[in-house]
Amino acid sequence: MPATEPLLNAPEFTVSELSSALKRTVEDAYGHVRVRGEISGFRGPHSSGHCYFALKDESAKIEAVIWKFAHARMRFKPQEGLEVIATGKLTTYPGSSKYQIVIEAIEPAGVGALMALVEERKKKLAAEGLFDEARKQLLPWLPEVIGIVTSPTGAVIRDILHRLQDRFPRRVLVWPVKVQGEGSAEQVAAAIRGFNALPEGGRIPRPDLLIVARGGGSLEDLWSFNEEIVVRAAAESMVPLISAVGHETDITLIDFAADKRAPTPTAAAEMAVPVRSELLVEVAGLARRTMVCWLRGQESRRNELRAAARALPAAGDLLAIPRQRLDSAGSALPRGLKANTNAHHRRFSQLSAGLTLKVLRGQVSQARQRLIVSGERIRLSARALLRNRRDRFAGLEVRLKASKLSNAQAQRNAIARARERTLRLAERARRALDTAMQRREARVAHSGQLLSALSYRGVLARGFALVRDEHGHAVHAAASIGPGAPLSIEFSDGRVAATADADRPAATSAPTSQPTLARRETKTLAPKRVVKPVDQGSLF
Repeated sequence: MPATEPLLNAPEFTVSELSSALKRTVEDAYGHVRVRGEISGFRGPHSSGHCYFALKDESAKIEAVIWKFAHARMRFKPQEGLEVIATGKLTTYPGSSKYQIVIEAIEPAGVGALMALVEERKKKLAAEGLFDEARKQLLPWLPEVIGIVTSPTGAVIRDILHRLQDRFPRRVLVWPVKVQGEGSAEQVAAAIRGFNALPEGGRIPRPDLLIVARGGGSLEDLWSFNEEIVVRAAAESMVPLISAVGHETDITLIDFAADKRAPTPTAAAEMAVPVRSELLVEVAGLARRTMVCWLRGQESRRNELRAAARALPAAGDLLAIPRQRLDSAGSALPRGLKANTNAHHRRFSQLSAGLTLKVLRGQVSQARQRLIVSGERIRLSARALLRNRRDRFAGLEVRLKASKLSNAQAQRNAIARARERTLRLAERARRALDTAMQRREARVAHSGQLLSALSYRGVLARGFALVRDEHGHAVHAAASIGPGAPLSIEFSDGRVAATADADRPAATSAPTSQPTLARRETKTLAPKRVVKPVDQGSLF
C-alpha cells in the first residue's frame, strides 16, 4: 500500500495557519528574553525608521529588528561590531519562514564594550579637530556672571555655591538638567547651547563662564557626558567652559572638548574665581608699595634739582657776552644796509646796459633757426625709421607665408603616412582575427568529436545499460546490491526503475571488460516491498 495512506486522517493546514501556529508556539514559549551577542549587518535605520540587523556569536546567528519608536527612546544606539545585551520578544516572520527577536532595549555588554565605544568615539571626534588645543579659550580672570549646568537637587550645586561664596561671591545662573538616565545628554547639550544663545545686554545676562558639573559615579552613570551631542555642544561653545564631571579619576569625552577640566566640582569653583580676601590683601600691599616708591622718587628728583641748581652759573653772567655782541651788531647795521644797497645798484646798472632790443632780437632769431634745423632732422629721422620698419615687416611677411606653406605640406604628408599605416594594421588585424577564429573552430570541433567518442552514451546506443543505486551512483558489482534494493537502469532512450530480486543466486565476479555495463535481459521483477511508516502523530 502507498506510504501516505496512514496519514490520511491527519489534519490539513494551510501555509498561513501553520505559520501562525508556529508564531504562537514560539512567542508563548519565549516571552521576553535577554540575548547577548555581537551586532552584524547594521547599516543604520531604514527609510521607514526601523532597524534591521543580526545578533551573532561564535556558532549561531539570530535576526533582530528594532521598531522606529523603540529606537528613538534608546540611550545606546546600535553600531556595527558592538557586543550588546538585547532585551526583547522572540517571534517569527512568516514572510521568509524565519524567527527573529524584536528588541525593546539594548545596552553594551559590560565595561569593556563601553570603553571600546568611548575609544572609538574619541578617535572619531579627535579626527574632526574637536579636541585641538588651538580651539580652547582662556578663562576670564574674574567673571561677572557664571552659568552652571547641573542637577538642581544634588550636592554638586551646593558645593559650588558654597565655594564661590567663600572665595569671591559672583552672580550665578543655574540651568537645571538631568545628569543621568534617558534624555540627560540632550538636556545638557541644550543647556550649553541655551547659555550661548543668550544676547549680551539682555534681560537675562549672558554668562562669562560656564561650568558643567556632576558628582562621581560608574561609567554607565557618567555615560551622558560621553555622548556625541554633548561633546559637540561643548566644543562649539563661544563662552569659556569648565568640565567638572565625576571625581579626579573619572574621565569623560567632554573633558577633552572643554576649555578647562576640573577634577571635582569644587575645584571648578576654585578655578572660576580668585580668593577675594587674598586679592584685598595683595591690592593693599601693592598700594602701600606704590605710595612708598612714589614718595622716594619725588624726594630723589628734588635732591637732583637742588644739586643741578647749585652747579648752574648766574643769569647775568650767562647773558653778558651775548648782550655785548648784540650791541655791536646793532651799531654796524645802518652802514651794512647802505653798502649792500649800493652794491645791488651797481650790478643792476651793469646788467641793464646789456639788455637792448637788438640783442633780444638776435637771441630770438638764433633760437628760431635752431628750432627749424631740429624739426627737419626729426622729420628725416622719422621717414628713415618708417622705411626701415616697412622693409622689415615685408621680409617677415614673406618668411611667414613660406613657413606656413611648408608646415601645411609637412602635416599633409604626416597624415597620409598615418592613414597608410592604419590601413596596413587594420588588414593585418583582420587576417589575424580570421586565423584565430579558424583555429578556435577547429579546436571546438575536435573537442566535440573527442567528447562524443568518450561518452558512455555511445556504449548505451550499442545495446548496453547503466545500472544506478537509489543514490544515483553507478553499480560496479552485483555483490554491492542488497535484496529489494531500488535500482535505476538507464538505456539509450530513457531510464527504468527496478528492484533487486531477493532470491537471486550468489553474486559472481563481473566480466573484466564490462565492470559497470550489462546486456539488457528480460526477466520478471519481484513485487516492491512496502515499508509501513511509523505514525509520528500531529505536531499540533
